[in-house]
Amino acid sequence: MSNNTTEVKNAVPLTCHGHSRPVTHISYSNSLGLQGVEDSCYMISACKDNNPMLRDGSTGDWIGTFFNHKGAVYQARLSSNASVAATASADFTARVWDTHTGQETFTLQHNHVVRAVAFPPHVSTVVATGGVEKKLRIFDLGDPTTTPKDLNNPYHLKTLIPSLRCETSLNDLPSAGESVHLPTEAAYEVGPGVHKGTIKSIVWTQQPEYLITAAEDKVIRWWNLSDGTVLQEYNVDGEIGSVEFTNIKSEPGDIGGGALVLTVAAGNKVHFFGGDIGHRHIKTIDLGYAVASVALHPTQRKFVTGGIKDTWAKVHDFDSGAEIDVHKGHHGPIWSISFSPDGKLYATGSEDGTIKMWKNCEGPFGLWGRGV
Repeated sequence: MSNNTTEVKNAVPLTCHGHSRPVTHISYSNSLGLQGVEDSCYMISACKDNNPMLRDGSTGDWIGTFFNHKGAVYQARLSSNASVAATASADFTARVWDTHTGQETFTLQHNHVVRAVAFPPHVSTVVATGGVEKKLRIFDLGDPTTTPKDLNNPYHLKTLIPSLRCETSLNDLPSAGESVHLPTEAAYEVGPGVHKGTIKSIVWTQQPEYLITAAEDKVIRWWNLSDGTVLQEYNVDGEIGSVEFTNIKSEPGDIGGGALVLTVAAGNKVHFFGGDIGHRHIKTIDLGYAVASVALHPTQRKFVTGGIKDTWAKVHDFDSGAEIDVHKGHHGPIWSISFSPDGKLYATGSEDGTIKMWKNCEGPFGLWGRGV
């Protein structure tokens, strides 16, 4: 650990320019070897400049920008094979994009600001959304002519859940030419009236029947889509920042026992949950400062945080909670942090409008092998 920490500390970060306002969220594709290129992955960023961007996940090189939003973009995610992206915006829409062409394929209309989007595992034709309306909605993009549905009706769920298990692609849909517009009535609403505050984040578990929401009512909720009910609730002390699953493939001896770990930043604390659907509490660490974001490396047993009142990425030992390194370079709070799927770097998105990529491995890697 000490050798690895020294290497990381001495490496100059890569700075990804292009955004003109605060970067609100960054997310990696959770697979390596995309499009037949070994160890390749992609990163998408959301920003208050209205324009989400797609980048090479290892170098930070710009690939493309998605244009059409008329308001700040709060969250952006990629499908598991990175062929499709979804974004949540202040313009009262979530939008779905073809990452190969950059074209918008679906506009998901809402009645207020949308803060969160998520894909199920291995599916690119189903999207969950949430925001200021306090409503968790699920859109089935495979049926753009769908009529209003009620998740409490088990008949509709029997058609929904099998579709989540299928490896599907928007390429399988008939070409619509222009973006397909879906109204709110075309979505499944899950648990009406349960959320008492804005839904700030949605993450889908590896079991497609279960997803997780985090809201401004300071509650993390695990949802069972089979009956539209809350399986579990967890109350936090302060304002919720980032809520994400790790995307590093771990082993049985790692944190989480080989399953993905749910990481939560809230108030002055970071929370970690494991199990098949990330609902088993592993540990809570009080850091003594307001935390905006957190990301965990389960194999190296360390996590990185961004504070609300500072501009540093702080590296902590998972077992002791002790701070073991500080990475400086941003000029504003870090709102989002994500390790790459191979764990060899992590990226930070900041109020200063930049994304920085920090080396997290020994020896040459990517552009760091060329003297950066």
